[in-house]
Amino acid sequence: MPQLRDSGTHPTGGAGPECAAQSDKAHGFDRIFGIETEYGVSVTGADRPCDAGQVAMTMFRPVVSRARSTNTYLPNGSRLYLDVGSHPEYATAEARDPLDALAQDLAGEAVMRRLALQAQERLRAAYGGRATIHVYKNNADSAGHSFGCHENYLVRRYVPLETIERELLPFLITRQPFTGAGRVTPDGFRVTQRADFLDEAVSSATTRARPMVNTRDEPHADPDSYRRLHVIIGDSNRSQFATAMKLATTHLVLCAIEHAARSGEPSGLEGCALADPNAANRAVSRDLTGGREARLRLADPQAFGMHGGGGAVTPLELQYRYLSVVDAFLDRHGDRVAASMPVGRSRRVRDLWARVLDDLSAGRLDRLADRVDWVAKKRLVDALRARRPDVPLARLEQIDMDYHDVANGTVYETLVRRGAMLRLVDARGVEESLGAPPRDTRAALRGLFVRTAEAAGARYSCDWTHVALTTPVRREAAMIDPFDAEPTPEFAALLDALCRTADGGPAS
Repeated sequence: MPQLRDSGTHPTGGAGPECAAQSDKAHGFDRIFGIETEYGVSVTGADRPCDAGQVAMTMFRPVVSRARSTNTYLPNGSRLYLDVGSHPEYATAEARDPLDALAQDLAGEAVMRRLALQAQERLRAAYGGRATIHVYKNNADSAGHSFGCHENYLVRRYVPLETIERELLPFLITRQPFTGAGRVTPDGFRVTQRADFLDEAVSSATTRARPMVNTRDEPHADPDSYRRLHVIIGDSNRSQFATAMKLATTHLVLCAIEHAARSGEPSGLEGCALADPNAANRAVSRDLTGGREARLRLADPQAFGMHGGGGAVTPLELQYRYLSVVDAFLDRHGDRVAASMPVGRSRRVRDLWARVLDDLSAGRLDRLADRVDWVAKKRLVDALRARRPDVPLARLEQIDMDYHDVANGTVYETLVRRGAMLRLVDARGVEESLGAPPRDTRAALRGLFVRTAEAAGARYSCDWTHVALTTPVRREAAMIDPFDAEPTPEFAALLDALCRTADGGPAS
């Protein structure tokens, strides 16, 4: 199947067929969201050693049996695969709204839980009845290895990468007081899990060096109109609120940046560029006040409006600048931005964002314990230390890891049962997302294709932009537009061939 090429950065103005061919969506505020989550695995209670590779392959045995591969797409349009280092990975189907992306992400947790519990039964036959599989939705293991949670945003091609680095990256760094997952370390508690493992600000590398934003250009869409912004800086969240808010607030900031690039106007964010993004990222992670104390050096203090004070701001001061720019932007374009979020509400997101910043600014961290992972986790750690001042570090690390265990963990699930963690999607919503993709993106077509092909017992393949029937007859269909859930004639012909196969008739 052909891969889409990198097309660089394109201007918005001018005449000619290339400009005339650009779609209305390329000039609007609609967006595609996606989350890729790498999970860590381990086993405790086994009678003999069992490494992570064995666990992962045991988990994926039903996947291989069904798809003849450890890389497959599911009936809900998502991708499930075994990544380098024996990390099970789940990439959500394309979503046009942060709440739909959240539901798809939670479906991924459910997929991993089911695979783990099925594998656990098989493992106990060989490794003893107490063998327990743990699947961690976090970003670091006890050996110091790091694995990621990557956010994907479809961004208009006319936004230069330099603008992303200077105007968006400071937002991504300073949003972590309400998106950080928190981590217990020998050197103290951290707000984020990823800060200590990231090496660069913006880069095309993923393994040799870990950037905060990856520039590898794979838009999975029309490359003349879009690029895919691959954000690596974020933590894997258990909190549903944190997952939804990191996507929704980033969307609002991107809308303001895109409009400025499209219109040739200043965005108001030009002065937010940081002198040292890596140092700033680590400083935010160590600021347990939630962004009130860390001092982040600006690349151009005067552009920010500073004429003294050493050219440094707090994370919260930067966040309030982003909020003020988004406020002004919504005053002018609120209706169009609201239309870009079919489920969530842009004004509601703005108000929740402001409320979180106000609570952080006033030091009211307890108000955020039901929606911010690091605050919830630190409250548990502090309570245990208050009861047992001599509690060993290993016990605190165990609580930390258990919080992220989607297979056999009890800490986070207990908080949910007690109503101590806010839920935006209930169990029924998660179950629905397990079987069905978002209805307003091409994921609806991919999910329909996978369900029909599996029901027909047909051999097939697919990726983000193509689906193909390989036997008994070769047919394929392209799905280049991620916003389009309407079947093309070639997709309809492909599905018709599949249906005839399922009915026992000729496929062509």
